[in-house]
Amino acid sequence: MATPEGKGLARKAWESYVGVINKKIYPSVAPFIEPALQPLGRQVVEDLIGFWVMWHLYGGFEGLERFGMHPSTIWRKVARFRKITGQHPDEFEMPGITIDAKAYWRSAGKKVGRRPR
Repeated sequence: MATPEGKGLARKAWESYVGVINKKIYPSVAPFIEPALQPLGRQVVEDLIGFWVMWHLYGGFEGLERFGMHPSTIWRKVARFRKITGQHPDEFEMPGITIDAKAYWRSAGKKVGRRPR
C-alpha cells in the first residue's frame, strides 16, 4: 500500500465521475437545483450561527445541557459545526460579531427572566 488511499482506485473513479457530472449534467440542472438549495443553505447558516451564539452565551456543552438540550443533540451540532466551519464552536471566531455574555445576561434578566443556573 503506497498511501492511505491504497492505489487510489476509488479516488480516481470518483474524480472521473465528478468530472463528467460537472461538465455535462451540472450546467443543465443548475438552474433548477440552485434555487431549491438556497433556502436549505440559508437554514443551515441560520442554525450554525444560532448554535454558535448559544454555545458562547450558555457556557459551552454543560451550559447547553443545563439549558435543556440533550447531550446527543449538542454532540451532533458540534460535529456539524466542525464539519462545515472546520473549527470547534469554542475556537471559531465570526468576523464582525463579538459576544459579550455578561452584558447579554444583565439585559436578559430584565427582559426575559433570570439567568439559567
